Amino acid sequence: MMTRLKALTLLSLATLSAHAFGANPARPGTLNYIEGAAYVEGEPVTQKSVGSTELRAGQILSTGQGKAELLMTPGVFLRLNDNSSVKMLSSDLTFTQVELQRGRAMVEVDQIYPENDLQIVNDGVSTELLKPGLYEFNANSDTASVYTGEAAAREGEDKWVVIKSHHQLDLNAEDPQKPRNFDAKHSGGELYDWSNLRSEYLADASGQLSQQYGAYGSLAPGWYWDPMFYDYTFMGMDPFFSPFGWGFYPWGWGGWGGWGWGGGFYGRGFYGGRGFYGGGRGFAGGGFHGGGGGGGRR
Repeated sequence: MMTRLKALTLLSLATLSAHAFGANPARPGTLNYIEGAAYVEGEPVTQKSVGSTELRAGQILSTGQGKAELLMTPGVFLRLNDNSSVKMLSSDLTFTQVELQRGRAMVEVDQIYPENDLQIVNDGVSTELLKPGLYEFNANSDTASVYTGEAAAREGEDKWVVIKSHHQLDLNAEDPQKPRNFDAKHSGGELYDWSNLRSEYLADASGQLSQQYGAYGSLAPGWYWDPMFYDYTFMGMDPFFSPFGWGFYPWGWGGWGGWGWGGGFYGRGFYGGRGFYGGGRGFAGGGFHGGGGGGGRR
């Protein structure tokens, strides 16, 4: 397990490395993609705002008939559904907290350190994301859902309820609730499909950047701007899968083409594969399986 100093050093280098290659340095709250109508503090944002607009503490990102993607800590993407809004409460690297005010949000966690405290507030209840995985929050039903990974919802001053893969918790129920199983395969709908596609595009971008930046050797993990895709993607020190099964490349691997093992997570893709070899799209497999490593309540 990394020490706090090592984790903070890596995160600092991640921010600096993105800036060194010609983009504004990405920080928690950076707008990474929009589709349709999106607003910051009620003002419309466009594709020109991507990569440069940063949601600061107290500011609100909202959508009409459209969707938006927000960068959280390095390796974490928050995706906002149609007619939804989130408020940035804290944009610190070691304490990142947003409040879902209406609608639905899905969070893809590809990498998280034990030193990260990443929380989503829904109807006044804070839920901390503990492991790599896929999470959904719904302000209409006041639920926190874990497709894969692990989360913990605060139910009192020192009480947290752990939510494991394929479980959902009703927040602020009149009676104390335990997480219950939910049909993860059929629950995501359009937001899940859109998030899956965005994850695939970001995996493609990591393959393209791996070739471009490979000559620089081992760079710091973090956000890197891709001028061809017009967004940031995440690049780490080692290859890894997104929760959807798409493969992300480390430095210098982009030219290898098909370096997958078939079916995502060594052939065990959870919901079946759309995978293939070559083209930077990820380990010959789609779907997701398991929640990866990571912290636990600290």
